[in-house]
Amino acid sequence: MKEKIHPKYEACKVSCACGNTFESGSVQKELKVDVCSACHPFYTGQQRTAAARGRIEQFNKRYGK
Repeated sequence: MKEKIHPKYEACKVSCACGNTFESGSVQKELKVDVCSACHPFYTGQQRTAAARGRIEQFNKRYGK
């Protein structure tokens, strides 16, 4: 690797739209993200219920009253 051409990699503060903050590594000092592991449906377990809810509504639309 060539010397003195790479940006400095250091600790950064990551802020999510939900209010969660945590430390990570980046070339930037601060990052702002829309979704993190605390609010993403895949990590919170809401993905499975949301998918089932859609299938139930689809079933009721076709065969329900």
